[in-house]
Amino acid sequence: MRLLTRYVIVGNGAAGTACAEELRKNDPSSQVILFTDEPYPLYNRVSLRHYLKGEIPERKVFVRDIPWHEKYGIDFRPETPVVALDAAGHTVTTARGEKIAYDRLLIATGGTPTPLAVPSGDARGVMYLQTMRDARLLEDVLPAARHAVVVGGSYLAYNFADIFRHWGLATTWLIRGPAFLRRDLDVTAGALADTLAAEAGVQVIHGEEVAAVQVDDGRVRAVTTTGGRTIAADLVGAGIGLTMNLGFARGQVEIHRGVVVDASLRTSSPDIFAAGDVAEFPEPITGALMLAGTWDNAAAQGRLAARNMMGGHDTYQNIPEHNTDFFASQITVMGITPDVRTDLESVARLDDTGRNYRRLFFWEDRLVGAVLIGNRKGKLKLLQMIRDKLPITGPREALLDPEALS
Repeated sequence: MRLLTRYVIVGNGAAGTACAEELRKNDPSSQVILFTDEPYPLYNRVSLRHYLKGEIPERKVFVRDIPWHEKYGIDFRPETPVVALDAAGHTVTTARGEKIAYDRLLIATGGTPTPLAVPSGDARGVMYLQTMRDARLLEDVLPAARHAVVVGGSYLAYNFADIFRHWGLATTWLIRGPAFLRRDLDVTAGALADTLAAEAGVQVIHGEEVAAVQVDDGRVRAVTTTGGRTIAADLVGAGIGLTMNLGFARGQVEIHRGVVVDASLRTSSPDIFAAGDVAEFPEPITGALMLAGTWDNAAAQGRLAARNMMGGHDTYQNIPEHNTDFFASQITVMGITPDVRTDLESVARLDDTGRNYRRLFFWEDRLVGAVLIGNRKGKLKLLQMIRDKLPITGPREALLDPEALS
């Protein structure tokens, strides 16, 4: 008869690995089993772009190794997908046919790039960038490529545009909407993003998508767009979103866009939790459900889920924040934006000469989110105001002045 508490974690990304570490530190007599369908221990997906640009060696991408799991007594099971969940019976079943019982379960499976669903969209040269395997495949074909097309208006697509530009490829970026990050940036900010891309050597075309991929002997040679253009391409970088890895959990927990959890990261089944990209959680500002695909968010949620799996009652209070370079500039998105709630009010200001832009979002009488391009002065003040949830009594436009904020 099993007496030790057994924690099962499905997914060894930032959330799953942080959860495993927290469990072993604070419940050392327990069993922790960590499943992943990949052959690798934890690596930083955010670093894959920098690795492909030659800015860091491959070894710097990896965050954990096998000896680390052995040191902490974590039963690490690579290349072992979980294919079924029985919430009532407290078991998971792997692709190898093993049925594993659990006392508490964490779902931290992340997402898979949404495929390019057009004729010949599966041709050689249509690339994705979510895993180390994706990065190695792309690394093999970059040196021989001369032309590339990027598809999508997200950070995933930007990664491709930045990599292709770094390698000197003639790069065309197709964005279906009117702007990059169209829910967060208005048309003015979108134009600034296009300018920054053009200065980096990337041509941006809005309002068009890939209608079909043209192939020669099974390899990409061009794309045809919905606007009737034919664009030469040796590589097509598909950054059109992620599809959450939820197949094994359907019918066992509540699922919307991701696994729906409460503020403690508990699902509709009391002994099952979810964290990271796959968790659809109530953001702490207005309570709206959201997904947040950032490394820091995933790691923080993994640790919090572990504490609650051990019997705690913590709630997730982090303000979502994403910072990234954007060609020669940088973008910060924090708090909530129209991507989470469509009923927000906003004020915005563009400094075209300095290539700076900021847009602030309000719900009722409070500041709840912000987008900054270029100058980040005053960012910490804005973030504190979002956290404080205090009414804004003065002119909202005054908050657009970074000098006043600092």
